[in-house]
Amino acid sequence: MVNILPVNPTQARVVVADRTAMNSQMLAEALVKDGRFEICGTVCTSSSILSAVSDTMPDVVVVSAQLEDGDSKGFEVTRELHALGRNARVIMLLDSSERSSVVDAFRAGAKGVFCRNQPLKLLTKCVHSVHSGQVWANSQELAFLLDLVSEMPSVAKRRGVSDLLSKREQDVAQGVTKGLTNREIAVDLGLTEHTVKNYMFRIFEKLGISTRVELVLHTLALVSPQADKAAGGSRKALPLTQSHSFPKKDTAPSPPEEMPGKVFRVR
Repeated sequence: MVNILPVNPTQARVVVADRTAMNSQMLAEALVKDGRFEICGTVCTSSSILSAVSDTMPDVVVVSAQLEDGDSKGFEVTRELHALGRNARVIMLLDSSERSSVVDAFRAGAKGVFCRNQPLKLLTKCVHSVHSGQVWANSQELAFLLDLVSEMPSVAKRRGVSDLLSKREQDVAQGVTKGLTNREIAVDLGLTEHTVKNYMFRIFEKLGISTRVELVLHTLALVSPQADKAAGGSRKALPLTQSHSFPKKDTAPSPPEEMPGKVFRVR
């Protein structure tokens, strides 16, 4: 049953969907105590999520990977919300940060993942960050995405990218998905760092994105799940740009290249 509560327009509207009605209510109560959120639905099945989102138009939907009507229904309903073009940003609740679950969550259209083994107080930060236009993931979870993208065919071969970007822009984008900094891309392509930055601005404008993280997620979304293979070895942290703020989840900002546990601004 969908539990619709009054909506305060000054607060972020949130629908909470965990595997049981009791769990959903407990998470909702924790968010309400923060004071920045208005709960407009507590549900536990995929059909009730769709109904609640349609009826209340929330800003954020917190969805468990496992719902009352199935162990992977959370991924299915996230894909459906994404396909329907709903404006609500989805946060996936995962039992653990396993590579397959993290990749599946972002591939389905989630803007953040939150593991149950994390302190509950971080969930409020997660929801607030995602509502503010950020992607919530720690460095390990982002590394999973970088590993996956690096295994895929070159950017030039991906549907929707080669039609929009020039050959040189594709080369620069490929460097980003490999986890290279602007300076490293410049050396690799025989360009100046300033020229690489100019290419980055063009890529962002053409693809309708604004950060390197979005470029990785955009690339991931263009490739079918069959392209996914097991990743081996470590991956460099995604380099950052000076024009975006990337605060850590629970401490003061650290040097950009390290990135242990960050949120990533997506405007």
